[in-house]
Amino acid sequence: MRSTNTPGGPGAAGGGGGRAGGGGWGGLQDQQHQFHIPVAGNTPAHQPPPPLKRRNTARHYAHRVKESLTTQMTKLVCAIFLGLLLIVGVITFILWLSLRPHRPRFYVHQMSINPDLAAQLGLLNVPIAFNVTVRNPNQNIGILYESMQVTCKYNNQLVGSLDRLLENYNQGPKNTTFLGNVIPAAGGDSSVKAQWPAAFRLEFVAGIKFKISGWDSKRHTLHADCPAMLGLDGSLLAEYKDKRCSVYFT
Repeated sequence: MRSTNTPGGPGAAGGGGGRAGGGGWGGLQDQQHQFHIPVAGNTPAHQPPPPLKRRNTARHYAHRVKESLTTQMTKLVCAIFLGLLLIVGVITFILWLSLRPHRPRFYVHQMSINPDLAAQLGLLNVPIAFNVTVRNPNQNIGILYESMQVTCKYNNQLVGSLDRLLENYNQGPKNTTFLGNVIPAAGGDSSVKAQWPAAFRLEFVAGIKFKISGWDSKRHTLHADCPAMLGLDGSLLAEYKDKRCSVYFT
């Protein structure tokens, strides 16, 4: 009997062995790729251990308590001082408001001149009558008028004056005093005539002191400037009656 070789017998076996051999070499290469050799540059750096916490001693705590008490005492002393300063300031302000002297108030109540006589003799040769009220607005403060004089002017020209209107007069708190008198004529040129209605001006100058519970202030020079418009009949016009005068000190 003749035997026949089938194609692919030994060759196929050889081929199969070749494939088997090829598969074994590939597996060895895969195993080699799975091993990684460590490199010195890739290793993590060595970190120092965290520092140990120092435990606070009793001496340290005592020092902190002492500092805290000192700070609190300083704040307390400052708060007490500021509180006392505020109280003293408020009391001083209240006393200043209650004891602060106010200026006296002057009002022209009446003023008159004889227009016919003024036209005949001249304005400088005719006396002028006036009535003024002086008000002390202070609650607990009196006013001592050591002296007072009054002058009357027309167009800034002196018409007459009275030197001793008041002398050593004590005006009590919340008091109103009426001052009425006649200003004598200054005398002079009879050609000085008035254009009616005529604008006159009364000027009061007084030396005064404020009296507070038996204590007298220093002497002040008071000025009161009172405009007065007289009509054709020589009397004070209604819009100027009881008009408040401007008062100032020098």
